[in-house]
Amino acid sequence: MTIDGDARSTGWEDLSGPQRAWLGALWGKSAGRAGGTANLLLSHMLDTAAVAELIWDKYLADSVRRQVAVVAGGSDAGRRLFVWLCGVHDLGKATPVFQAVDRDGAAAVRGVGLSWDDRAVKARRWRHEKVGARILKDLAQEAGWSGEHRDWVWPLVAGHHGQFPSLGDLGPGRRHEPGLRGTGDWPKAQLALLAAYTRALGYGELRDVEPRVVPSRALQLQLSGFIVMADWIASGDHFPGIDRLDEVSIDKGRSRAVAAWAQLGLARGWGRISEPSAADFKERFDVSPRPSQRVAIECAARMARPGLMIVEAPMGEGKTRTALVCAEVLASRFGFDGVFVGMPTQATSDPMFTQVRAWVEAVAPDAAGGVALLHGKRRFNSEWQRLVESAEDADAGFVSVGEDEFGLDDPYGSSEFDPCTCERPVRTVPAEWFLGAKRGLLAPFVVGTIDQLLLAATRTKHVMLRMAGLAGKVVILDEVHAADVYMSEFLMEGLRWLGQAGVPVILLSATLPPQQREQLLSAYLAGARSSEELEPVTVEAEPGYPCVTTAWVDTDGSPVVEQVAAPAWRAESLRVNVEVVGEGSSIAELLTDRLAGGGCVLIIRNTVDRAQKTYTELKGIFGSAVELLHARMHVCRRAVVTETCLDRLGPKKDGVQRPLTIVVATQIAEQSFDVDADLLITDLAPMDLLLQRIGRMHRHDGVRRPSGLREPTVVITGFAPRGEGPPSIDDASEAIYGRYPLLRSAAATLHADGDHWKVPAQVPELVAAAYDPQVAAPEAWADEVADALRTWTADQRKRADTAAQFVLTRLGEHEYPTLEGLHRGEYVKDDDVRVRDGEESIEVILVRGDTRGYRAENGRRLGPNGEVPAEVLDDVLGGTLRLPMRLARSGLESLRPLDGWRDHPWLRYSRALILDRDSRGAVGEARVRYDEELGLVVE
Repeated sequence: MTIDGDARSTGWEDLSGPQRAWLGALWGKSAGRAGGTANLLLSHMLDTAAVAELIWDKYLADSVRRQVAVVAGGSDAGRRLFVWLCGVHDLGKATPVFQAVDRDGAAAVRGVGLSWDDRAVKARRWRHEKVGARILKDLAQEAGWSGEHRDWVWPLVAGHHGQFPSLGDLGPGRRHEPGLRGTGDWPKAQLALLAAYTRALGYGELRDVEPRVVPSRALQLQLSGFIVMADWIASGDHFPGIDRLDEVSIDKGRSRAVAAWAQLGLARGWGRISEPSAADFKERFDVSPRPSQRVAIECAARMARPGLMIVEAPMGEGKTRTALVCAEVLASRFGFDGVFVGMPTQATSDPMFTQVRAWVEAVAPDAAGGVALLHGKRRFNSEWQRLVESAEDADAGFVSVGEDEFGLDDPYGSSEFDPCTCERPVRTVPAEWFLGAKRGLLAPFVVGTIDQLLLAATRTKHVMLRMAGLAGKVVILDEVHAADVYMSEFLMEGLRWLGQAGVPVILLSATLPPQQREQLLSAYLAGARSSEELEPVTVEAEPGYPCVTTAWVDTDGSPVVEQVAAPAWRAESLRVNVEVVGEGSSIAELLTDRLAGGGCVLIIRNTVDRAQKTYTELKGIFGSAVELLHARMHVCRRAVVTETCLDRLGPKKDGVQRPLTIVVATQIAEQSFDVDADLLITDLAPMDLLLQRIGRMHRHDGVRRPSGLREPTVVITGFAPRGEGPPSIDDASEAIYGRYPLLRSAAATLHADGDHWKVPAQVPELVAAAYDPQVAAPEAWADEVADALRTWTADQRKRADTAAQFVLTRLGEHEYPTLEGLHRGEYVKDDDVRVRDGEESIEVILVRGDTRGYRAENGRRLGPNGEVPAEVLDDVLGGTLRLPMRLARSGLESLRPLDGWRDHPWLRYSRALILDRDSRGAVGEARVRYDEELGLVVE
């Protein structure tokens, strides 16, 4: 047997008789979990090492490999160290406390002279990952490893089941440790196992494995994630048990790993790509880059090291395309292999998936099948569903994965794999393995909600998988201004880890308050410097707009921050007329006058109730020209209405005038909603969000508009001016946004009433003034504004403190050198952590009930107890919507799965809201009605 070209024999002939007996008995996977034949522990370790070789060769980005190479002292040494770390994870299974778990396996182990006290083992539990960390720590010390390297390596073993304990939590106590770890010949057997494994990977002895440099804590976390990845793959059905030592070898593990890798269809991103040019931009998007886009791409090309980019530009400027090409630049220069694009909502993720997939195909046609759409309702995305169906499988949903259930079946063409030619059909979606629970970010290219990144910054189990998924990617986050103080706690924590990991991040915003920009820069740079303190970042007071800010930490540890202003694509700003229409005035009368010559209007209300009321009023006057869009519609209806709105309010080619259209929506139309209204009517909102809404009108040149609507106009309502004093503001809006930001926005709005704002020229000025407490409020408002500021500040602090209990790193621990204690005490369960604040909601599925049983919302008949045939599943899930917690809180007990759902993998945890023939139902004491046009109505 040869290892990496090394001619040294690594068979087991040099082992003594007892050593061979021990290694031939110690089991790693029981017969019940390894296809009917137990898998020897050494076999599983070598299987995992062989998978790790493929992860290194066929998956890891060059940027990650380079970092590991520095740790090990060279490229070849980095590969070997990475492989060794992955396979050594189960060393702790060579102990009585684990070997006693399986009766047949225990008998074999006892048969070779390794015994234990049954009473001691049964009385105490000691998880194998913890005892493995203790054993490796001790054996590494005996081998002469320095303390600093022992200290960062043992947590990787201790954490391979998802959480990192403190050193004091490793063992059961000195009194019980000998019996559980093993006495007699057990220490010799453990040493023999580690030595045999180490020699099989080409090392002479354990001393030779010692790294050269301590990696950053972020790299340690990513390495931990890849260890879990290798272990989960090597624990799947593709690795049946081997219970004879003479059949175990690294070569055997390699042949098994290669077959499994091919069967699973695992693949990397685009590999190495060349740096794009302006010509490439035109080829990607069929348009030449605008001046601001050129500036951003040039800024990316000037970055000396991976870092943070913040692109601030007006709505409609093409920031997303800018970010994608900048991601190409950074990937090509620094060796990154894919992207993660984080959007504010599921609705905005869907069109972005289409755009990113087309872009990836333009960059590397063979990589387009590696783009994953990562959110809970992706099965209702028509493009995703079409791609899945073309892969000959109708269900591309997440697999429910437990700690020891790996969900490794691959439905996307594995049956067509030809082991002789190793040819596979072209993939249209990522391998199913990547789509399992907690593994989505490991897919080569990912589009999803920003929540995926925020969850990577939480102290949850298996968080290392999420961070490993981000390791070789360029991260793009859109609409970052939408992160409130609660979400920002997770965003800042995520930026710290990404900064330390050297992962490039591109942030996009049209309306970013200066304070928020500086916080984002400080967090990333603090991470890159492994600093606890968020040091102030000095940037120009008025850099211009649009602008690009780049930041990185130089080789000497000093931060570099550069800002460049860029020209907007429009030569002149839009003069947006501002009109205030007090609450209580008739919107219908206003529209009857303004729409005499036709036109397209977008109305944004802050609550569903207000949107429904407005729609009902306007529907009676304008009929089918009116559309309603909000989150209390079931997913099928919402998808249809969204597509209709995008079509009717989108620009038409050849200057064709669009039909009369009025879209009444909630905040879901506020961002990443590519419509172009002639007129905007909106409830009062904080200034940055108000400007986002303004970005939904007069968005494109060349659109034919009615003569009366050729000047962009925003009509602002939702509050009532009261003379010289502060206005009366809608209570529901205050509950959402807080009184202080709404008062500041109202002041700016009233000041501009009858005048205009220049957009985008005034955007930075308006946003900065609305968020700067030093800017004076109207004199008659001063006391009330000051009081509102105190309340708002206290609330912000409370919300930040609430979020802080869930973040990955506790206060004061950002400079810790290792992962020890990252999860000390209680880790945060996924179901318990929320990365978004606000009133919690409950997801329900609408079901029609009658004397004959149940029907899906669209009328498809279910079984008598609600049983769901496979062909009807999408019809049932299409009736999903969210109830606000205020409605559901008192009625949770009445919202349960149907009896026929209890064993269904998709529906067993779903709550059914049963409607009668009149479409009415009950949520506790509340009565509700579902209307096909209005959505859910609370009666």
